[in-house]
This record gives sequence, C-alpha cells and structure tokens, in this order.
Amino acid sequence: MGDRAPVNTVFLVSLLLVGAFVLLGIALPESLDRATAFVHSAIIEHFGWVYLLAAFGFLLFALGIAFSRYGLIRLGADDEKPQYSYFGWFSMLFAAGMGIGLVFWGVAEPVSHYLNPPEYIAGESGAAAAFAMRYSFFHWGVHPWAIYIVMSLAIAYFSFRRGMPPLISSCFYPVLGDRIDGVIGKTIDILAVFATVFGIVTSLGLGALQIADGLRAVLPVPGGTGTTLVIIAVVTVMYMASSVTGLDKGIQMLSRTNVLVAVSLLAFVLIVGPTSHILNVFTTTLGEYLSGLVSMSLSTNPFEGYQWTRSWTLFYWAWWISWSPFVGLFVASISRGRTIREFVLGALIVPVLLTFVWFAVFGGTAIALEQNVDPGFASRAVAEVSSALFFLFEYLPLTPVLTGLAVVLLTVFFVTSADSATFVLAMMTSGGTLQPSTSRKLLWGVVQSSAAAVLLLSGGLEALQRMAIIAALPFTIVMVVMTVSLYRGMRYEMRYEKK
Repeated sequence: MGDRAPVNTVFLVSLLLVGAFVLLGIALPESLDRATAFVHSAIIEHFGWVYLLAAFGFLLFALGIAFSRYGLIRLGADDEKPQYSYFGWFSMLFAAGMGIGLVFWGVAEPVSHYLNPPEYIAGESGAAAAFAMRYSFFHWGVHPWAIYIVMSLAIAYFSFRRGMPPLISSCFYPVLGDRIDGVIGKTIDILAVFATVFGIVTSLGLGALQIADGLRAVLPVPGGTGTTLVIIAVVTVMYMASSVTGLDKGIQMLSRTNVLVAVSLLAFVLIVGPTSHILNVFTTTLGEYLSGLVSMSLSTNPFEGYQWTRSWTLFYWAWWISWSPFVGLFVASISRGRTIREFVLGALIVPVLLTFVWFAVFGGTAIALEQNVDPGFASRAVAEVSSALFFLFEYLPLTPVLTGLAVVLLTVFFVTSADSATFVLAMMTSGGTLQPSTSRKLLWGVVQSSAAAVLLLSGGLEALQRMAIIAALPFTIVMVVMTVSLYRGMRYEMRYEKK
C-alpha cells in the first residue's frame, strides 16, 4: 500500500470531458437540455428506489461502524491528535456540506411544500404546513450527512490510517488490489472529478443569482446577466486569493466567519420573529422527523404522491450522492486524528441540529407569515426562489441590515465552497497530494468560474445539473462497493494487526 506517483491522466481526461460538456452547453444548449432531461427522467423513474435504499443503507452503516469496536479506530496514527479544534472542524463541516444551500432553500423549500404538497394532502392546510417542515428536515437531515460520512470515512481511513494517497480509488484496495492503479481506478477518480465540477458549477451559478437579487434589494444595482457575471468575477478573485493561503488560513478563517454570521442572522430572526411559534415548530417537527424516519426513508409513495417524491426526495438523494466526492474528500482532509466514532457522531449531530434550527427559524417564520400576515407571500417566494429570503426580510425590522448580512453570508459561503472545490479538484488531479500546487488550484478555479459564466449565458445550467444527477447512479454503486471495501480493511486490521 505504498504511495503512488502523481499521474496526469486523470487531470487531462477530466479537463477534456469538462471542456467538452461546457462547449456542448454553449453550442447546443437545447439539445443538451433534451438529452439530459430524458436520461435524468428515466433514471429517477426506474432507479429511484436504488437511491432510497442506498441512502438508508449508508446511514445504518455509518451508525453501525460508530458503535461497533471499529469506532475506536483513529483516522491516523494511534497517538495522533486532531489538527483542528471542534469549532474550526464543525465550521468547515457545515460550510462545505450545507452552507449556501441552506441560505438558498431555507425559506423557499418549506413554503413550496406548503403550497404544493403531494396530492393526498390539501395545499395551504395545517397538514401541509406540518408536512412541509417535516420533509425539509428529512431532505437536509441525517441522510445527506450519512452519504458524506461513508465517502469521507473511507478516504480518511485508507489515506491517514493505511498510508495511501487521498483518492477515491484508494478506498478500493481491499477489493481491487493493485488494479486501483489501472484503468478501473482512474475511471473512478475521473467520475468523481466530473461529478464535483458540475455539482459546484451549478451551485456557483445559483449562488451568484441569489447574491445579485440581494444586492438589488439594498443597492441601485442593475438587473440582468451582466451583474451576475460581474459577481462571479469578483468572487472568483476572492476565492482564488483564499485558495493560495491554504486550508489552515483561508478556508478555516472563512468557515469560522460563516458560522458567526449565520448564527447572528439566525438569532436575530428567532428573537424578532414569532419566537414561540418557531420553538413549537422546531420541537414538533423534530419529534415527527425522528418517529417517522424509517418510513420516510423507505417510501417512494407509489400509490399517491410518487411524482412529488420524484421531484423532491429522489432528486435530493441523487444530488447528495453526486456531491459526495467533493464533500467527502474535503471532510476527510480536515478530520485527521479523530476516532471513527467521534467523526461519525460529530458529523451526524452538530451540523444536522444547526440545519434543523435554520429551517425551523426561517421556514417556520415564512409559513407563519403566509398564514397570519400576507396570504400572497408564499406564491411570491416560490415564483422567485432566489429572492425568497429577501422577501421574508421585508416583513422584519432592520430589513437593509438583514439583507446586507445575508449577502455577506452568501458571498462567504460562495467563496468557501469554491475554495474547497479548487482544493479538492487539484488534489484529485495531482495524485492525491494534500499540498497541491498553487497553479493547479488556480487552473481549476478559472475552469469553475468560466464554466458557471458561460452556462449562465447559454442557459445550460439546468442541463449540467442533470449531468451531475445522472453521474450519481453509477456513483451509488461505487459507494456501495466502497462500504464493503472499508469494512474489509477495518476487519483485516482488527483481526491481524491488533493482536
């Protein structure tokens, strides 16, 4: 299990594939849209149950490993200490795993479910409100983190414990042996790069759109694509400057700033909003989420509500899996020195609880606003999803301050996500080195921002988003095999090396 020399094959093939799809998105956006829509629809229709079973299986696997004898294994040498404090570690976990998505969907998703639940629930009813909050918790709760944990745990174990390069292909040594150095291993790594690029490009595009909407709410900023492109350019300079400073200074500092701003915003809305209602929503929804976790995890609603499940739950599960190479590699890189039990429970509990509080505060306030103050608020928020949060602020004190804070939060999350992605992409395409060259990081930074910009111009963002979802199906199989490989590796260590 010795180190492997960096090979440029993964880098060159990945760059060519990314370039080809971006060019296709520019030249033939309608054709790409039709093709990806067809394949995406077919996968969700016929293999959606695979995503449900896999996500639930990953959750059971993560918990089983944490509470088994393997939970005491340290991700590193037996006497190694964690590199980052709990606050720094949790901050980077949250920023990389959920950050910008929560700001985007914290208001928009609950009100969307409230207005348009499955057909067996009456829209805009008390039952719809309870359903909206419960499924917002479900979509952003323990399942996505279980997916991330399986990926990052395998990478951290085989790289920090077994001395292999931090590449996804390294995780398959107990199953593939030296073939991880051949075509199969390179194919796994290329697929990971592919999913990472298109996942982050889509998020950067959507994040830039929301920042533009926020700026227009407080400043005389012109609308249109030009403003969004300027935002992408400015933020690109910011995250490339952060990327040069490295993990210890750049990403950690930004992540700490993220959490402080997010908690400040959260606390203010909790205090000035309908506080008692928010706390009731949090308590009730948490109870319903925990009591219904198994049934929600395994239900596709085949008799009633299947279309809703396809559009939301199955889409989310595929989306989380497509993001797992990026988040998994990054989380692994910041988790060295922690025990498996500490890692699993920390990643499953702290970010998830913060996520639940976020949805209870913003989603609960939004639904209360729709029910008690302005019956047209939810329709307006759903019609302009990227502005939903800023619409909510219009009904609260200090609207310009809140909007400004949210724009800062979005920008820092944007920078953190892009910074993390450039680090991970550079690492994956440099043989797994934890110190990738600055030039490789800057190159991937330019590729990300350029792809987001040209796809915004050509209207191809949605098609490329579907490409990441399509890549999730084969990657689900990759992750299932990865759990087998990880178990074999840990069992071998406990059986033959701990005597």
